[in-house]
Amino acid sequence: MTKLAVLCSGRGSDLQSIIDAINDKKFSAEISIVITDKPNVPALTRAENAGIKNICVDRKKFSTRAEFEAEILKNLSEIDLVVLAGFMRILSPDFVKKFSGRLMNIHPSLLPAFPGAHAHRDVLNYGVKISGCTVHFVDEGTDSGPIILQKAVEVFDDDTEETLAARVLEQEHIIYPQAIKLFVEGKLKIEGRKVKIL
Repeated sequence: MTKLAVLCSGRGSDLQSIIDAINDKKFSAEISIVITDKPNVPALTRAENAGIKNICVDRKKFSTRAEFEAEILKNLSEIDLVVLAGFMRILSPDFVKKFSGRLMNIHPSLLPAFPGAHAHRDVLNYGVKISGCTVHFVDEGTDSGPIILQKAVEVFDDDTEETLAARVLEQEHIIYPQAIKLFVEGKLKIEGRKVKIL
């Protein structure tokens, strides 16, 4: 059984989509632990309601990123895949190297366009007609790792950040479980910058 750890910072809607996919037996895996970097966020409640072990490693209680990450790593010793689901922290190169090929993220744009924390704002300001979401393996850059799956979403003239985000999120909830399923089934092969689906 593939063991997942899901790292979140907020509401945990992507987490919920993964919980639902596992409960619906779309793939064979278990979420061993949910870790947040903020206390009292809805992601913790979602994990609690699903009977999943959950902890908060509060970034504010650690003086350095190394100490913060060391505390997270204590809970990842038997994890096969680390899933970042709205985890709003940049992980260090050392952390990323430990989970090379086993660390996945979802980003609310069609990477490599519009990386970073304000994708929807950047999309609207630039005036593109198509946005979307991207599941990728994490490398040492920001939103720059090999791409696994993408889904496009049309950008409308009257979109706000909120309306665009809502439509993109619907697609996130579809493709993130799909990407995890491919990993669990051994169907992803990284070749340089490319991910081949076997």
